[in-house]
Amino acid sequence: MSNESLIFENDGEGVATLILNRPEKLNAIDDEIRMRLPDLIKEVRQDDGIKVLILTGAGRGFCSGADVAGQATRIAGAAIEKTRQQTLEPVACFLLPLARLEKPTIAAVNGVAAGVGLSLALVCDIRIASEQARFIPVWVNRGLIPDGGATYYLPKLIGLSKALEFMYTGDSISADEAGKIGLVSEVVPHDGLIPKAREIATRLAKGPSVAIELIKKAVYRKIHDELESQLYFESYAQTICRQTEDHKESVSAFLEKRAPVFKGL
Repeated sequence: MSNESLIFENDGEGVATLILNRPEKLNAIDDEIRMRLPDLIKEVRQDDGIKVLILTGAGRGFCSGADVAGQATRIAGAAIEKTRQQTLEPVACFLLPLARLEKPTIAAVNGVAAGVGLSLALVCDIRIASEQARFIPVWVNRGLIPDGGATYYLPKLIGLSKALEFMYTGDSISADEAGKIGLVSEVVPHDGLIPKAREIATRLAKGPSVAIELIKKAVYRKIHDELESQLYFESYAQTICRQTEDHKESVSAFLEKRAPVFKGL
């Protein structure tokens, strides 16, 4: 398999697949993924031959979230180069083009989906999970708030009370539990995950694509404006959280493979 962080495949029959390809890191988000994902989504949007997009991960994970090494670098005080545009953009804005894509999207969640990896699954229209999948709103365990639109999508998908409990505790839930609470639409045997995602994608690709895209536009018409506003609030809150001692302690604890000791500071 390619050593690129993102692999793009087009079957020529209406279905494209994006594969996060950092299996040794459980497909944690790196700078290459942040930069290339919007460009690849633009390619999907402009190609009339592509009707449906599948997202999945290579190896054992779907996406374990942001690469913690970057957080450690920031806490250590090392300069992280950003362009003016990147400075002005909200946290996890690289997901916005995917959220706004007019064509149907399917997340084939093959393993752990944590942090912004969970957000990546949430912005897709349909989520199919392998029986080996796990979903973890890990942010609170890092002294952070959920981002990538998770504070927007989770209450709508699983209800306010369950969403708050999920985000407050940061607990992992299994694929079966995710199915029961409506976080995913279907749980399938691990070996059947991609075939099932392709079965759904192929059916949609053979359907009336204009009507399907208009259905999506009708459903998401107001959601997209609300989502962008929510991303900016998440960014504001995340900036505060990143200055706390609790966040610094959580990153140190993660790297040292121990439980963090939070002080509420």
